Amino acid sequence: MYGFHFQHMNEYCPVCHYRFEREPGCFYGAMYVSYGMNVIELLFACILTYMITGDLSSFWLYIAVLTIAVLLLAPFNFRYSRVMLLFWLTPGVKYDPRD
Repeated sequence: MYGFHFQHMNEYCPVCHYRFEREPGCFYGAMYVSYGMNVIELLFACILTYMITGDLSSFWLYIAVLTIAVLLLAPFNFRYSRVMLLFWLTPGVKYDPRD
């Protein structure tokens, strides 16, 4: 996930040969999904930081925690925002592990 080629995504599914990117720019909507995921994760990080430290006045502590959280979760958000977008936009495609 944290390698130099973490943005590479297969063009076709190696199992069923489904074409993931149906048109150029198909995954631009994943940016909105990723934004929503970031908001939820950062809210959780702020609440957790407050529960651990009990301090609301340390502005730089929260900035540091949020920056680290964004950097650590960026590859996760990148992948799973695309997966969620594929799931929502292609409801007819179902995964069957028996195939």
